[in-house]
Amino acid sequence: MATVQNHLIKLLPRSDRLKFLSRCEEVQLVLADVLSVPGEATPYVYFPVDGFISLVATTDGSPSLEVGMVGREGMVGVHVALGVLTAPLRAVVQGAGSSWRISSKAFQKELAASEAFQRVVDRYVCVLMAQLTTSAACLRFHEIGPRLARWLLMSQDRAHSDSFRMTHEFLAYMLGVRRVGITAAAGALQQSGLIEYTRGDLTVLDRAGLEAAACGCYTADRKGYADLLE
Repeated sequence: MATVQNHLIKLLPRSDRLKFLSRCEEVQLVLADVLSVPGEATPYVYFPVDGFISLVATTDGSPSLEVGMVGREGMVGVHVALGVLTAPLRAVVQGAGSSWRISSKAFQKELAASEAFQRVVDRYVCVLMAQLTTSAACLRFHEIGPRLARWLLMSQDRAHSDSFRMTHEFLAYMLGVRRVGITAAAGALQQSGLIEYTRGDLTVLDRAGLEAAACGCYTADRKGYADLLE
C-alpha cells in the first residue's frame, strides 16, 4: 500500500486507526470499474489512497451525470454509515490506483465501536451533502467552460498529477452535456494556455489560471472540506 494514507483514516486516533486497518484489505481500483449500482446492495465501502471515483446519478431516459467525486480525502459508500445498504448512486472508477476496502457489515461494526470514527464520518457526510448540492446548483446556473475548469481541478487534486487520461466523450458523460460543447470549452482553455490536450492525454499547464477560469463552486467545495475535516 502506498505510504500516503486516506485522509479520513489519518484523522483517527492511532489505536482506532490500526484496528480499523486490520479489518481492511488493499485493492487496486481499475479504470472504468463500477463499484456500486443504484438500487443494488453495497458489499464494500472504499477508502481511496491514490485512485479516485466518480459518483454518478442516473435517471431513466436521460444521460448520466456526475454529482460528486471521491479521492483520498473521502470514502465511497457513505450511505452505509447511515444504516442503508442499497446504493443511491453509481460509483465508477475515474482514476486507477490503490484503495482500502472493508465489507459493509465490518464497517458498521467498526463505526459503532469508535466514537472518533463516527465523528469523522458524520463530518464527511456533511461535506458530501454540500458537494452534491453545489453540483446541482453548478449544473443549473454555470456555463460549460467554468464547470469544465472546476471539474479538471477536482480531477487534478485527486490524481495528484498535472497529467491524466481524459477523453471528450468521458467529459461529456460526466458533465451531462453534448460532446460538441466539451470540445469548444476544452479548446478555449487550451487556446488560453491553461491546458494541453492530445489524444486523450490532458495536462494542466497553468493551475492558477485554471482556478481563475473555474466557477466559485470549486473554492466553495475546498473551503467546506477544510472547515470540517482539516
